[in-house]
Amino acid sequence: MKRFDFAELTVQRILMAVLRRVNDIPNEWTWTFSAPKTRLMKDRLDAMTNAHKGERCFIIGNGPSLAGMDLSNLASEITFGLNRIYLLFERLTFKPTYYVCVNDLVLTQFANEISRLTMPKFLSWNQRRLFDVTDTTISFLRLSLSLTDRFNSNFRTPFYSGGTVTYVALQIALIMGFSEAILIGVDHSFVDKGVPNKVETRKSEIDRNHFRPDYFPRGVKWQLPDLKRSEQAYALARKAFEEKGGRIVDATINGKCPVFERADFYSLF
Repeated sequence: MKRFDFAELTVQRILMAVLRRVNDIPNEWTWTFSAPKTRLMKDRLDAMTNAHKGERCFIIGNGPSLAGMDLSNLASEITFGLNRIYLLFERLTFKPTYYVCVNDLVLTQFANEISRLTMPKFLSWNQRRLFDVTDTTISFLRLSLSLTDRFNSNFRTPFYSGGTVTYVALQIALIMGFSEAILIGVDHSFVDKGVPNKVETRKSEIDRNHFRPDYFPRGVKWQLPDLKRSEQAYALARKAFEEKGGRIVDATINGKCPVFERADFYSLF
């Protein structure tokens, strides 16, 4: 299955992709030839390798299905929260064990909120200037700008976005040794339609794509999802887990992703 439809390859999109790669050169340079404090961060990342060998984790997406779920059973589980998951904290009895955000638009617009989170955080290296690099709860990940997604197996080498932060979290989970990753809130279905990855300013006050109507309110910039790319990346993730004797289970209520085996969330406890 091809990643791009011909109609989506506009001149503007191609030029933006080229510009993004040119602007990324300084980030690549500093990642490769890093200062001592950055080397300490990489050592800290290395220490997380296989830290949860043989365990299971839950990766919590941000889809509307979360709004109607009883998540209290997750209080005793290892969990990954993504992007603006902290908007859900007011009705949770727990905080996610780990937090992942690599989307430039989310990081630039909500850096102050993300900085206040106290759990270990995995953030994009390219937005490090927005955060306190001495904060030991923050670990920066280098993202690849390759046109072809792969599945990363080492904290020091680039991660692939796969069109969704969920794919980055799956790479982190396998590096950390988890043998089972259970997805919830990964609805894989969006009300808004349009060109994938196109940056838009939201005109509607109500966000029907996420678990809260003010998740991305009017005036906030966001990108339309690339579901085709995500499915291709998810297939790589499934294969990577299975090759190590593990599995990925999709326990999203009424989820639309066709890649993973399905499970009833409440039967997992």
